[in-house]
Amino acid sequence: MEIVMEKNNVKTLENRTNMESVNSQNPKISVKNAKVWYDDFQAIKGISMDIKPNAVTAFIGPSGCGKSTFLRLFNRMNDYVDGFSMEGKIKIDGTNIYKKKIHVEELRKEVGMVFQKPNPFPKSIFENVAYGLKIQGITDKKLLDARVEKALRQADLWEEVKNDMKKSALALSGGQQQRLCIARTLAVEPSIILMDEPTSALDPISTAKIEDLIFELKEKYTIIIVTHNMQQASRISDYTAFFYLGELVEYNKTKIIFTKPEKKRTENYITGKFG
Repeated sequence: MEIVMEKNNVKTLENRTNMESVNSQNPKISVKNAKVWYDDFQAIKGISMDIKPNAVTAFIGPSGCGKSTFLRLFNRMNDYVDGFSMEGKIKIDGTNIYKKKIHVEELRKEVGMVFQKPNPFPKSIFENVAYGLKIQGITDKKLLDARVEKALRQADLWEEVKNDMKKSALALSGGQQQRLCIARTLAVEPSIILMDEPTSALDPISTAKIEDLIFELKEKYTIIIVTHNMQQASRISDYTAFFYLGELVEYNKTKIIFTKPEKKRTENYITGKFG
């Protein structure tokens, strides 16, 4: 079951996993004519798309094309950027997340974020994962222990750290730190996970572990990943959206995007002719 993010207005919706079409009548996220400006610069130019539940959707495109800006609309991270303004509607489970009644902190419990570079807090492994739970007011030690262990198991990190939970998170390897950050995100039990180039700073072995983890997590979560790695997008995503200069050029099942794209510009990017 999922939570619609309005303070004091918790609703539940049936979790639907129909994977037949991008144009599902029951998308997890629905975007209608989204436009974004930073002062006078228009970064997003009227994008509409539906994102399926329990699937991995990859955003690809050259640097500066609007992928990360668009991704951060879903948890309102752009609200912190000077000069930001937007038009259009973005709905999660049918609720417009930009209407005034939305409580942004509640939204961010529902929509977790994993950044490009691992960003563990200078705290113990346990305290890193428990951080969001404690912010929510959870103090019961048994509950905290159970939720931290569950999140670390989901992130495929428990066996590596279970005997060193008081160890500083900063002492972990880069790949372990990124999985710890994923565990920290999972601990508050979101339904959507946003990933902004989560493996770009990692070695191939750590990257493979994160990719395997993403594949497993989609059974319970809706995952959106920004990546510059074409091979990664083709390996792990169910759907791929190609962005160029603030526009959504093409959005379809990943297999179609990488084998029979409809737009010449998409084909040129996929085959390395520009970007």
